[in-house]
Amino acid sequence: MSRASAILLAALLLAIPLSLVAGRTWVFGIEESRAMLIIAELRLPRALLAVTVGAGLGAAGAAMQGYLRNPLADPGLFGIAPGAALGAVLSFSFGLAASGWLLPILSLAGAGAAMALLALLAGRGGGIALFTLAGLMIASLAGALTSLVISLAPNPWALSEIVTWLMGALTDRSWADVMLAAPMTLAGIVVLARAAPALDALTLGEDAARSMGVDMEKLLMLLVAGVGLTIGSGVAVAGIIGFVGLMVPHIVRPLTDRRPSSLIVPSALGGALLVLVADSVLRMLPLVGELRLGIALSLIGAPFFLWLLLRLRRGGTLGLT
Repeated sequence: MSRASAILLAALLLAIPLSLVAGRTWVFGIEESRAMLIIAELRLPRALLAVTVGAGLGAAGAAMQGYLRNPLADPGLFGIAPGAALGAVLSFSFGLAASGWLLPILSLAGAGAAMALLALLAGRGGGIALFTLAGLMIASLAGALTSLVISLAPNPWALSEIVTWLMGALTDRSWADVMLAAPMTLAGIVVLARAAPALDALTLGEDAARSMGVDMEKLLMLLVAGVGLTIGSGVAVAGIIGFVGLMVPHIVRPLTDRRPSSLIVPSALGGALLVLVADSVLRMLPLVGELRLGIALSLIGAPFFLWLLLRLRRGGTLGLT
């Protein structure tokens, strides 16, 4: 295990028990049986789901930045999460979400389709501007189609469910959601880790990577599958939670040797830590209603994205190599 992974894992193992006792109602001082029920049925599945979703977002962001060699790559900014959201919204609109597996299946299909379309449109040699424009186009298209589905919602209940779900949150999640998201997210991270050596070779350029035996078509398929699984499963259970995949690799990268293969696992741990801490803090805020996790992380991520853009404009390096 690398030094970065060890540090982040230790921080995560410390944050998990703290998240179990923190909230508007702290478990200290209340009846033991009630405290154990709150932890076992409410806090623990929510904490594990935060770790799962965050890990998937962090790993997917690191893999996309390595594959595209693009410091602005993020599943949300490049249309992957909006594609997954479109698939999930369709399941709500047609009354399929209650069937259990159709919601995640459609989310996975939407994420995979968006990732494949991005690869098709942007290619490998278009540079940051083309990747950004292609990603924004996909995100805009998915957003427009999502708005169309919302406008055609068959009843007020479906409309309310869609709008609430799109804000992104881990409120009222259960063990069923953990069992749904965790296997697919873990499988996605494993797939991305398998692509890591090829991503290292790709830092030398596509021609050099091919000369070293990298199968570019296989690598693309691994990325499509890995990102689709991690993002699709996360969106299926938590809605849209943006900017984690953008921020975490940049935060973690200075702790590594900057190779893509050494960044995926630390980014997964960093993403898990970020989402877990953010969700725990939101539970403690003295507000009338709990602030949605997706909104809170967007309020943090948007200024971070602006900072990255300003560094690029000034000719600064973002440390990808």
